[in-house]
Amino acid sequence: MELQGLHGQVVDRIGRSLAADEIRAGEVLRLEDVQERYGVSRTVAREAVRVLESKRVVTSRPRVGITVRPLAEWNLYDPQIIRWRLASPRREAQLRELAELRAAVEPSAAALAASGAAPDARAALTEHARAMAGAARANDRARFVTADAAFHRALLTASGNGMFAQLAEVTEELLTARRDLALMPPDIDMSAVHRHQEVAAAVEASLPAEAAQAVARLVNEAHNEVERLLEGGGPCAYRA
Repeated sequence: MELQGLHGQVVDRIGRSLAADEIRAGEVLRLEDVQERYGVSRTVAREAVRVLESKRVVTSRPRVGITVRPLAEWNLYDPQIIRWRLASPRREAQLRELAELRAAVEPSAAALAASGAAPDARAALTEHARAMAGAARANDRARFVTADAAFHRALLTASGNGMFAQLAEVTEELLTARRDLALMPPDIDMSAVHRHQEVAAAVEASLPAEAAQAVARLVNEAHNEVERLLEGGGPCAYRA
C-alpha cells in the first residue's frame, strides 16, 4: 500500500537518501534532525520513523537515536524499498537480484499451477496473454506492462503457494521499473508474447515440466537482457 500524507513523503525522501548512501548504515539521527531536515512537526517525524522501523530500515532507541541499519537487514521484498533501490545509483544490483529471484521461483510456480490450478486460474493466464498480444500489436507499452504484471501475478497465485503469490508485488516492481527507467526498446518484441502464450498453454494442458521449461526460457531471456543492460549494451527487446 502506498503511504499517504506528509509522513509518507518524508518516508520516501529518507528512503531514497538511504538507498543512495547519502545517509549511511550506522549513522545515527535524532528526531530533531528529521524535523529540521524535512521541515515537519515532531508528530510527523515520529510517524515517519515508525514506518521506517516497520521496514527494518532503521532502529530507534531512547537516548541513542535513530540508527540506520545495514542494507542486508532491510525488508528487501518491500515494494517501496525496491523502488528506492531502483532509483539509486546502485540500481544495477537490484535489477540483477530481481531477475535472479524470478529465475529461481517462477518455473516452480508454473509447474505447480499446471499440476493443480483451478480451471478459472488457468483461463486467466490465457486472457492475460491475449491482452499482452493486443497491447504489443498496438505498441502500447503501458498497457503491455499492466497485462504482463497481471500474467505473472496470476501465475504465482495459481501455484497455490501463498508465499509465491506474495512475490507478485516484487515481480511487478521489476516489470514497471523497466518501463519507468526507460529500459524498454521503442518496439515490443512479439516473441515475448509467444513465450507467455507457451506458458499459458502448458498450464492449461496440465503439463508441469513443459510449463516450467517455458517459464525458465522466458525469465532466463529476461535475465540475460538485464545482464546486457548492465554491461552497457543498451535496451534490448522487451520480453519480461
